[in-house]
This record gives sequence, C-alpha cells and structure tokens, in this order.
Amino acid sequence: MLDHAAILSPLKEKGKVYLQEGIGKIFCLRKGTLAEKEIVQEGIYLLFDLFQIRTLCVAFSEVSLDIVDFASKPTIYQSPVNPLLPKGAVVNGLVRFSLIREPNWNKLLFQIAHPVLFTEEKDVKADVQTNLLFPLFHSGTKELFLGPEGEVKIRKG
Repeated sequence: MLDHAAILSPLKEKGKVYLQEGIGKIFCLRKGTLAEKEIVQEGIYLLFDLFQIRTLCVAFSEVSLDIVDFASKPTIYQSPVNPLLPKGAVVNGLVRFSLIREPNWNKLLFQIAHPVLFTEEKDVKADVQTNLLFPLFHSGTKELFLGPEGEVKIRKG
C-alpha cells in the first residue's frame, strides 16, 4: 500500500519528496512551482486526469487526446509546451508528461491535485519507501511525440 500522508507531508512542506519504489529505484516528485525555480530539464510531468494536459501543452486535437486516453501501457508523451507554463522541464519548446493510470499512484496524484514533476534520482536518500512499482519504470514504457494537430512520432516503442 502507498502511504499518501507520508508523501504529501514533505511535498507540502519542502515542495519535493524523494521516493524509493518496489524495485529500488529512487525518484523525486516536485511541485510545479519548485520545478520552475530549479529549472529541471529532464523531468516528466505526471498527470492523474486527461484534462490536465491543457495546463502543460498547446491545445490538442481530438486525435491526440484519444491517443493519450486509450493508451494501454505506461507512455511518456512529448508535446509543444503551453506558453502559459512559466518554465520547468521545457526543452526546445517541448514538455514531457505521462498520464498515470495505476490506481494507487493515480490516487496520490489526485490528492496532490496539480501536475508534479517526476525525475529519476541517484545518490540521494529516500524520504519514503514503498513496495509498489512505479509505472514509468516498466520495461514496456513507450515514448511518443504528440503534435497538436494529431501528428504522432514514436520516440521509443
């Protein structure tokens, strides 16, 4: 089980929390405002709901939204950034995001209520440990470029 309170508390206090998941990988979740200050370039915004895409990306076509909505495996998307997103994990005008569907992680993201920035970490001590696997560490994770007009390019498949 995932101890939401143990994760939400340091995230609220410090703006970030380090987690060690089931296979031992450590990652950080940062609030968007902290990501803007630290200018993290390799991050992936985690979303709990399809409608959160609007906060990160330019307006999507129905085709692009359907691709995200009907993806059956963990997928990382790269798309043109919404000009209203101040900074934080934008590389060459593109932002990376993933809609997390796994119920335990999705519920945590729902409680956070805003997109958070995920970064894989090394040589840091985890604030929280869980035996649950984090979906983006799955070997079958795909990476796609999604354009606002329905363009799709497979980055890693």
